[in-house]
Amino acid sequence: MFQKILVPIDGSPTALEAVDRACAIAKAFGSSVTAVYVIDPYPFTGVGADFAYGQDQYLSAATAEANTAVDAAKQRFAAAGVKVETRVVESHAIWRGVMEVAESLGVDLIVMGSHGRRGLEKLVLGSVTQSVLAHSKISTLVVRSSDEPGS
Repeated sequence: MFQKILVPIDGSPTALEAVDRACAIAKAFGSSVTAVYVIDPYPFTGVGADFAYGQDQYLSAATAEANTAVDAAKQRFAAAGVKVETRVVESHAIWRGVMEVAESLGVDLIVMGSHGRRGLEKLVLGSVTQSVLAHSKISTLVVRSSDEPGS
């Protein structure tokens, strides 16, 4: 039923729960799986010499965080006996980066975690998952953390 699965990861426990769910689906259907980490190239604005130094520092930290998240996901997939390809991409909107990878790979399922933010926190922080759901024509399975209220 699902031949190609995309799993956006961010290093969170919720993303790892999505990895576990993607493993189960991939095993059931013999699907190929790609995990993607999207880096916002530089979410801050500024001018001057400090700006350039800050950008280099930010990208270095963001890349290290991406590598840590990718390694954790790879270990989880390997433990489940599921082969996974990984990608780290840059996009100024994380949801857009997810959608670009999904479309370029021709995936037929996105499995992603939701942090379950509510109220003002959701309004202020936005939601990558909500944006993917709003813009995607691809089937999307949202995995909520088992330790969140209401899940």
